[in-house]
Amino acid sequence: MKLQTLFLAATLASLAACQSAPATETTAAAAAAPKAEAAAITGKTYGAAITADGALPMSELGKVLGTQDSAQVKLVGTASSVCQAKGCWLTMATLDGREMRVRFKDYAFFVPKDIKDKTVVVNGWAHREQVPVSDLQHYAKDAGKSAKEIAAITKPEEQLNFEADGVLVQE
Repeated sequence: MKLQTLFLAATLASLAACQSAPATETTAAAAAAPKAEAAAITGKTYGAAITADGALPMSELGKVLGTQDSAQVKLVGTASSVCQAKGCWLTMATLDGREMRVRFKDYAFFVPKDIKDKTVVVNGWAHREQVPVSDLQHYAKDAGKSAKEIAAITKPEEQLNFEADGVLVQE
């Protein structure tokens, strides 16, 4: 059902884009630029082998997800932080400036701890979830936050998260 909804949304978006030729040309050119840039990304993969082909910029995630709870997608963006304990997660900034936490499917692989500010491509599932206080405190500890900062986390948060089966880190 989710796949059908995603297909319907993509079809409607395509039809809406075709209503006027000048807007279509501008939209097509703008959409092609990030994809062409993403396709040029090379580096080392972790987890499943992936390429940047077809990756959407992080700014497109809201459109892909829409009102759904989850969507399968390949994204390109910048790693804004990385788990300093063992590289078991990274974060990427969303269009609204919030952080999306990227975890790795089945805890099967890790990324280097020094990839902050590097371009990354992630492939998998974006999803909304309610993150409990204990997990938020654990992530804060992994990020090297102080005991005072960790103790200040007292409420669960609604977050956008991502389960990646593969990550490409640009060299």
